[in-house]
Amino acid sequence: MRAMFAGTPWWVKWVAVPLLALFVFGGIITTIIGTLIGFAFKVLLFAALVGGLIFVVKKFTGSGAKSSSSDW
Repeated sequence: MRAMFAGTPWWVKWVAVPLLALFVFGGIITTIIGTLIGFAFKVLLFAALVGGLIFVVKKFTGSGAKSSSSDW
């Protein structure tokens, strides 16, 4: 690999090649990043909904009575 870049200027190695890689594989990279961000958002949304459901259930079912740990 070094022999291939031996006679080229620095900007070919550090600017042109990465830009070509982004141009060729940019769609794949953005798809992967978008999928990961979407998955993380869904996990956080699920955790918030489960937490809200538990809060609402405890608020309405345990309003006056003390529950013991054996209820679970």
